[in-house]
Amino acid sequence: MNNRNIGGTSTILWPFLFLYPLTAFAGDPTVQIKSTVDQVIQTLTDPQLQGEGKRQERRKKLREVIFVRFDFNEMAQRSLGAQWQRRTPEEQAEFIKIFSDLLEQSYVDKIESYNNEKFIYTHERIDGSYAEVGSKMQNSKGEEFNINYKLRRTGEDWRVYDLVIENVSLVNNDRSQFNRILTNSTYNELVSRIKAKLSDKRD
Repeated sequence: MNNRNIGGTSTILWPFLFLYPLTAFAGDPTVQIKSTVDQVIQTLTDPQLQGEGKRQERRKKLREVIFVRFDFNEMAQRSLGAQWQRRTPEEQAEFIKIFSDLLEQSYVDKIESYNNEKFIYTHERIDGSYAEVGSKMQNSKGEEFNINYKLRRTGEDWRVYDLVIENVSLVNNDRSQFNRILTNSTYNELVSRIKAKLSDKRD
């Protein structure tokens, strides 16, 4: 498996941007998700943030909206699977960092491809400290794609730990890819490949 296959869901990851508001809202997870949808779209369509010259400022604002509420710890742990418990605290901290960097770099380019898609929220299920928010993305051709958000409550916030697009789980997909590497190699090799992927994207 080459480096290009790590994070292979990047082509559908951009809907993952529609997650959390800058201001926390208590209770309803759908309210929190919808709030961020509005904030992200506002940033993407802001006339003062258009063009290549505003790229860094625009992306900084998008990161402030998007990444502050990700449950990267939970996502990294679930994606690494059984290997997580075998890692030292230092290794776990490192993996959370490179995993979150990989997610960011995988879809930060995708979020700017927004083209007036519409988002319809179809259902909300809450089971104790966990919740699911279902939605549909409708493009200009009228095509619809299911996007389900898996959330975990932390205080007054609902933090996303997985995203399921057209029945494909981001976490499960990453875990399958990581497991394929770990089956034939070592944990250190997995980390090296992720770091190489990150380096390639920065170049």
